[in-house]
Amino acid sequence: MAFDFTDPAHDALALAKLVKEREVQPLELVDAAIKAIEQANPTLNAVNIPMFEIARARASQVDLQAPFAGVPYLLKDIRASYKGVPTSEGCRALASLPRQYDSEIVTRHKRAGLICIGKTNTPEFGLTATTEPHAFGPTRNPWAPDRTPGGSSGGATAAVAARLVPIAHASDGGGSIRIPAACCGLFGLKPTRGRNPLGPDAGDVMSGLVVEHAVTVSVRDSAALLDATAGADVGDPYWAPPLQGRFLDALDMPVGELRVAFTTASPAGGAVHPDCARAVEAAAGILEQLGHRVEPASPEWDDRAFRKAFTTVWFSSLAATLARLAQGLGREVTDSDVEPVTLEFGRRGAALTGAEYVAALEAMQQLGRIVGAFHERFDIWLTPVLAEPPPLLGHLHPPPGREDFGLFSRRVREWVPFTQIANATGQPAASVPIHWTPKGLPVGVQIMAAMGREDTLLQLAAQLEQACPWKERLPAAHAGWDASSAP
Repeated sequence: MAFDFTDPAHDALALAKLVKEREVQPLELVDAAIKAIEQANPTLNAVNIPMFEIARARASQVDLQAPFAGVPYLLKDIRASYKGVPTSEGCRALASLPRQYDSEIVTRHKRAGLICIGKTNTPEFGLTATTEPHAFGPTRNPWAPDRTPGGSSGGATAAVAARLVPIAHASDGGGSIRIPAACCGLFGLKPTRGRNPLGPDAGDVMSGLVVEHAVTVSVRDSAALLDATAGADVGDPYWAPPLQGRFLDALDMPVGELRVAFTTASPAGGAVHPDCARAVEAAAGILEQLGHRVEPASPEWDDRAFRKAFTTVWFSSLAATLARLAQGLGREVTDSDVEPVTLEFGRRGAALTGAEYVAALEAMQQLGRIVGAFHERFDIWLTPVLAEPPPLLGHLHPPPGREDFGLFSRRVREWVPFTQIANATGQPAASVPIHWTPKGLPVGVQIMAAMGREDTLLQLAAQLEQACPWKERLPAAHAGWDASSAP
């Protein structure tokens, strides 16, 4: 039996069902994914560390009772550790250092029956919203290979969008699941803070900004994976309140009338591309037709102060990362180890004081109070994910030798004004692919819910998925695509 991951019926749960019914062997799925990667990755550069022989060996050890029995997936090459394989974090200095243990999230992936066949490209230390690390080169958007797939989970998202695998691990510290999902036409859920474990390396990352989950073709795959990975790990400093029941079961429950607020205005005051605004307006119209109460509204806060606080936490955390790297190297970190922009932002972080860091946390917690009060009035907040469709590669991150820090930082700020809010507040948020530009570029909309209410987000996303299906849409570059015939 031949397997085609481009078949819209073949999401991860459907493939696992075939394995459980013994219609296909896990090794067949693994080999199909390997073939797809070998064919498309020279163009996309989505997978930077292949794990093909490890995957083939694990294919014989699958628990047929596991929810994702025998399904191949990819692991984002940042933070998450897989024993015996490097976690480069997009950095040349770490590219050849194998890890000695599995992260807890990887342990839970294995328990769920997933088979890791490789690790995916990411910007250095996840620092920016595009995936163009100097160490591994840029990942290309399968819808338009001259454009960014977004970041920092750009390699993961490009691979799933091209149907090299049906599901991939991703993480989000400022939009890094939702940004690439919007750029590549996938569903991307950022869970509630503390929903998934970050151990054993950390209790939290960046004082709670970072969460881990996945990018998927279908909403139900995201829900089922969250069921498999959610829950406290030993020693966690805090965790999200558990759902009564399963996230996957919530998709079959009546949604009822939700109160939906929407806005197309950038909180930073910049321009929003007509296609990004049009996507939100279309989603608002669909939700109204589905029986929800929809009105224009958004909370108010000092966005300039928030962005200063957010940058303080990011740069301080980067400084700590570079200090650990220097300790491991036994010397000072230089631009032969990391990119010049990483070194510069790390130096800025090192110059910040502890008092400034605490003030930044207080500012973000105050934003959480404001948005929390807003969610007492509205169940859902609908916005664009990005201020414009995916730009050309090279627009958002300096290539070697072009270190204009101010220019590229400004471009990223203008492009990504909507996503960081949910990282600061800790609330769940998702990118839903319901719009394409006249040139065929995906445009996602962001839906946000109150803390702990991933079930509501998943229910609403499933409604949108049924109202305007996206699984049948395939990008220009995909599994089975003949790269030799491309222009």
